[in-house]
Amino acid sequence: MTKEEGPDGMGAGPKFKVPSAKPDGALRVLFLGDVCAEPGRKAVEQELAGLRRRLGADFIIVNGENAAGGYGITPKLADGLLRAGVGCITTGDHAYDRKEVWEYLGTERRILRPLNFPPQAPGRGYGVFEVCWANTAAIEETKETKVKVAVVNLQGRVFMKPLDCPFRRVLPVLDEIRRETQLVFVDIHAEATAEKQGMSWFLDGRVSAVLGSHTHVQTADEAILAGGTAFISDVGMCGSFDSVLGMSKDLSLRRMVEMVPVRLQPATGDVRLNGVWVDVEVATGRALAIGRLSEPVALSANQTAAG
Repeated sequence: MTKEEGPDGMGAGPKFKVPSAKPDGALRVLFLGDVCAEPGRKAVEQELAGLRRRLGADFIIVNGENAAGGYGITPKLADGLLRAGVGCITTGDHAYDRKEVWEYLGTERRILRPLNFPPQAPGRGYGVFEVCWANTAAIEETKETKVKVAVVNLQGRVFMKPLDCPFRRVLPVLDEIRRETQLVFVDIHAEATAEKQGMSWFLDGRVSAVLGSHTHVQTADEAILAGGTAFISDVGMCGSFDSVLGMSKDLSLRRMVEMVPVRLQPATGDVRLNGVWVDVEVATGRALAIGRLSEPVALSANQTAAG
């Protein structure tokens, strides 16, 4: 069951249906899609605390590979997202676009690059994070404890860079992760819907959720698969929707129509947050529910450029 929420000091006010309280014994994870440029960053930083409160989210994952003007991410911008309450930042094919982030990827454990990048590439492909969890049992008071949540970052190969096989690379890592936790969330950063769906069936029953990113377009195929794994082909984008995938319409059309290789610039209008929330049973790691969110955001006047 869900209910409509009215405005809560959240810019234009939330438009998605806020889920009911978490089931007993469940952890709720929020995953926000590709944060595109300044509008996406500022929307996340401005809205995240209120969104987390209304959703009752225990842990937040954000794909941040387009945070720096649509191309890559910098340490400064990653730190801003982490300060806002993000627990883990995933990336993708733009992970190394900004040279200043290379060393940061190797030292900040809360930011990931795809696991199937070459082994010598800076950074790590998965992380295990300790989360404070408010466990509400029907017969006793709410108790706060700590649980571990794993995040795995994968990248597809169809219509993308020729990387190692994500299917082959992920299984040994899951064996390692299961020694610590059954709560495993996979960001599959890929172009082809078929590849994302294939990964979901490949990992069904092995992980809690397989959540797609990269296309910047939210899909409507969210589901709990037979083995208890939550899935969606793409969670969507945080950024300007008066755009072509977050970038200037005029420049995008010039590249398409005139074939002029102009560098794209971020758009600014119609800012929204896209993502999904997933409820997972802590005792088993099985997903119980998944829901989409798409929320318009009115950026406050004091939200200024930060790079």
